[in-house]
Amino acid sequence: MIRDRGLMDMSEDGSQGLSDRKGEEMASGHHGSEGGGEAHVGGGDEPHDMGGREAHRRGGHHGRMLQDFKKRFFVSIAFTVPVLALSPMIQSFLGFEIVFQGSFQLLFALSSIVYFYGGWPFLKGFSTELREKKPGMMTLIAVAISVAYLYSSAVVFGLAGKFFFWELVTLIDIMLLGHWVEMRSIMGASRALEELVKIMPSEAHLIRDDGVEDVGIDLLKLGERVMVKPGEKVPVDGIVLEGKSSVNESLLTGESKPVGKEEGSQVIGGSINGEGSLIVEVSKTGRGTYLSQVVDLVSQAQESRSKTQDLADRAALLLTLIALSVGAITFAAWLHYGREFAFAIERAVTVMVITCPHALGLAIPLVVAVSTSLAANSGLLIRDRGSFERARGLEAVVFDKTGTLTRGEFGVTEVIDLAGVGEDEVLRLAASLEAKSEHSIARGVVKSAEEEGISPDPADEFESMAGKGVSGTVDGRRLLVTSPGYLEEEGIRLDDDRVQAAKEGGKTVVILLEDEKPIGALALGDSVRPESKEAVKRLKSMGIRCIMLTGDNRYVAEEVAGELGLDEFFAEVLPHQKAEKIREVQERYRVAMVGDGVNDAPALAEADVGIAIGAGTDVAVETADIILVRNDPRDVVSIIGLSKKTYSKMFENLIWATGYNAFAIPLAAGVLYGYGILLSPAVGAVLMSLSTVIVAVNAKLLKM
Repeated sequence: MIRDRGLMDMSEDGSQGLSDRKGEEMASGHHGSEGGGEAHVGGGDEPHDMGGREAHRRGGHHGRMLQDFKKRFFVSIAFTVPVLALSPMIQSFLGFEIVFQGSFQLLFALSSIVYFYGGWPFLKGFSTELREKKPGMMTLIAVAISVAYLYSSAVVFGLAGKFFFWELVTLIDIMLLGHWVEMRSIMGASRALEELVKIMPSEAHLIRDDGVEDVGIDLLKLGERVMVKPGEKVPVDGIVLEGKSSVNESLLTGESKPVGKEEGSQVIGGSINGEGSLIVEVSKTGRGTYLSQVVDLVSQAQESRSKTQDLADRAALLLTLIALSVGAITFAAWLHYGREFAFAIERAVTVMVITCPHALGLAIPLVVAVSTSLAANSGLLIRDRGSFERARGLEAVVFDKTGTLTRGEFGVTEVIDLAGVGEDEVLRLAASLEAKSEHSIARGVVKSAEEEGISPDPADEFESMAGKGVSGTVDGRRLLVTSPGYLEEEGIRLDDDRVQAAKEGGKTVVILLEDEKPIGALALGDSVRPESKEAVKRLKSMGIRCIMLTGDNRYVAEEVAGELGLDEFFAEVLPHQKAEKIREVQERYRVAMVGDGVNDAPALAEADVGIAIGAGTDVAVETADIILVRNDPRDVVSIIGLSKKTYSKMFENLIWATGYNAFAIPLAAGVLYGYGILLSPAVGAVLMSLSTVIVAVNAKLLKM
């Protein structure tokens, strides 16, 4: 199996990304073998290791690798100039002559420096591939430059023939340049992990009994308190104890709108505090933090195997064997047809160089790196590549209701005017009373009023009546918000079909009384998310059926399904029955299950693609294949769209990386020699490098 090991494997501490390993193997020459051993994910136990020293270590490592290739390239170029000047073929072509005692020996010495110094990564990689019995790109390059070097050296020391040191050194120069450029592309494609670890600040303002002390975040312990000043990054995951502010979480979740934070709110390490100061209690440290888990998940996704990659691996191995075979056949054929030894060797070398499966080795991993990074930056975390790729062929999406299609909290779904005062007035008066209550129904009423742009007025003589409701005076009017049961106890008659229909539909109904007379009613329920309607509409436009799975009664399910325009629904389904329902749907369609990852776990595991939505800071939902950070079902559409585009890029890269050889190999072998078309090894290296660059650029176009 031939692939660029660095594109897929993880380091021992799990934080080493694609570009880090890639650079290491390029420097060592191990470029084309498959890594062994167990892959580990996750960073160090402390966030500071991930965000501070670790990021610095990796950044320095990347820089060293780039500098190594850059140095080898420029040193080789420096020696290439005199090699070209001393080469008889170049002198003949340009019309000058430089010959002196020992000039050929000097040419040999200069070329030897380029061969051993510039060619070292390829020679070392060749040794590794032979040891692991997995010939690949390094084998082809090493064989090509070694044949050219050894034959030319033999000519210098007496063998009849002609040497082509200039082809040797220019080939090495171009291969070094190609690897250098390629490595820069790979580092750019996998920069998501590096950018993520850079998000976390290195210090926090720890609040002690005797004042505030700045400490490294690796020293923070659970339960300790830290101060976050306006404009600073939140140092760690925690709960707001004091203060009120807005926090920008866009770098972490993809949500561009600042999120309001107050006492009791959760904050995520790495997010940016807005205008107010916050006192935060540390709730998670080290690998338990949101950012650390995101890094783990992105690492897992980049490491996990793609089915398309298996095809690329087999094609690359086959291509390597073809290159070696065709190279040998080309050499023998030209000798058979009477061409000189040097010409036959040059043709064989060109075949091996131009056929290097370099583009194939990058075709899939680069797309994987770009798509995973793109998804992570948008709050879409891919844990399993296979499931992500299957998402492109989904025929149905099954949604959990509560917390997925709906808000998962009380909200006013209907305002009923019983006395002609107007619906907005009913909502305003009820919210004015409920504003002083902490009950979940009260919070739902107040929030619904705010969403409608209705501001509650101050309530006087407020009183909370246990089990009955709340009362008070608003604008001099004596009001009471209570349950239908209170009306029955007090013998207050209320005959209204709308109120009865709301109760039969499973809604919670509260009545607004003025001087013991009903003037309005509010029906509360788990309100549908506005974004759910758009998600369903877009999925259906893609030809994907939308189905709901809920434990709620049939009346509630039917109302939600009708409001969203769902194709079908299953109601009154117990948690342990959800997986069974998924199997039923799978008999008809390829299915994704979208849920909150708690009581939906069996169904998430059963579905072809399991998607956990609204994960918040609990991103490690073990049963989900894909995790959507935001509580937004529209991200399901984004995942399917990205899956389709990713597959298209993989397919395009495979077609290019393999198809290019269909004309490159015969051209390199010299089939058009009779027409005056002949490629040198250096030109072959340019074409091979160009194919690699095209694959890398095409992968990056996924971002567009």
